[in-house]
Amino acid sequence: MRKFGIVVLSVFLFSSAANAQRIMLDKIIAVIGNSVILQSDIELLNAQYLIQNVHPDKCMLTQGLITQKLLVQQAAIDSIDVKEDDIQNEIDRRMRGMSQRAGGQDKLEQFLGRSLLQYKEEIHGDVREMMLAEKMKGHITEKLNITPQDVRDYFNKMPKDSLPTFNKEVEVAEIVFQPKLNKDEKDVYRQKAQDLLDRIKKGEDFATLATAYSQDPGSAPQGGDVGFADRNTFVKEFTGWAFRLKAGEYSPVFESPDYGFFFLQVLERRGEQVHVRHILITPPITASSLDRAKGKADTVYNLIIKNQKVDFFSSAAAFYSDSKETKYNGGMILNPEGETRSTYIPTDKLDPQIAVVVDTMKAGGVSKPVLFTDQRGLKSYRVFYLKSVTNAHKANLDQDFPKIKAFATEDKTNRTVSQWFAKKRKETFIKIDPQYQACSVLKDWATPTTSAQVKP
Repeated sequence: MRKFGIVVLSVFLFSSAANAQRIMLDKIIAVIGNSVILQSDIELLNAQYLIQNVHPDKCMLTQGLITQKLLVQQAAIDSIDVKEDDIQNEIDRRMRGMSQRAGGQDKLEQFLGRSLLQYKEEIHGDVREMMLAEKMKGHITEKLNITPQDVRDYFNKMPKDSLPTFNKEVEVAEIVFQPKLNKDEKDVYRQKAQDLLDRIKKGEDFATLATAYSQDPGSAPQGGDVGFADRNTFVKEFTGWAFRLKAGEYSPVFESPDYGFFFLQVLERRGEQVHVRHILITPPITASSLDRAKGKADTVYNLIIKNQKVDFFSSAAAFYSDSKETKYNGGMILNPEGETRSTYIPTDKLDPQIAVVVDTMKAGGVSKPVLFTDQRGLKSYRVFYLKSVTNAHKANLDQDFPKIKAFATEDKTNRTVSQWFAKKRKETFIKIDPQYQACSVLKDWATPTTSAQVKP
């Protein structure tokens, strides 16, 4: 059944191609020990990339599947496994992303040609293999250790005429003051949500009212339906009601500080997943609430200037800031890119609104409160502290040791994994279809054919 679904998906994705290319006969592309890779495996993986508007090279896809099979076979030998809950969570994460790109669960199911439940069952084995391979790769490299001398040796071997240039970087901290509605202001919108809930309980159609009034752009077009989801999908207030109610029951109107007033209905429970629909009413920011936030920001700014201590800004951020991301980090904004989440941020990666403010500041300076609009369009006042500035420069150990260590670690990891594959593929029988033997990335991967294996 899985292979039939793959062909359906491939047909859909390649509908603009010639008819001869639409229907594909499955065949074995590679044999790796006791595993095989089918043409449909490659097409399924290719289709998943195409959904993301990525056009991969099929030679690279084939190499990736071969290495995955080798890792999975070794994981079985080493008794390495992945938990079923982790597999389900990864599948759910994928489904959420695909649903968003498709414009909702219904459209995604129409696109796939089957229900999400069926599709999840079909990809379960593939997702498990992928996760096993990643876990095995981590097992291979878990004992790697990069010493300071390793970093220096790596740097000294880098050609001096091709050392990387690092852009100007800054360290910036913030204190965020979000406008907050008072009780009287919020009650107007709480009552609006309550009126809608009352209308539904009196017989009006939930989906019709959700489409007309809900302010959740992701679910309103689907009548408030968010499909099946696990406990990690929603904010805690929403999760509390979604997993407390029985199928068919309604929650009361409740508030989420980050979004506004919700009520929901549970449609179905399935293990640790729940199918719900909801209506969200988001109170708008008022001029009065913005004025109150500005007043608080001015007061805290004056306290900081009066104290003029390096550590006072950090303490003020922990006490006054409304940012969950930075208040417990001394207010420091982290670089959104890279695994280490460094506080050093290249100025070309800095939010343009922040870049404009700190561009005229000197290290150690504190900005006056500025009005800031985030990616969701929400306004707040913020005070910024420019901790340090590092100008653009050629890489050197004194300034860039953490970055060079990351390069050295990646290099050592890649070499270790490559050496493991080089050894493993010599120990494993690998046969590759002639169609793919011409791929440069697959050169020397197939087990050499001996004279005894060749028929006269």
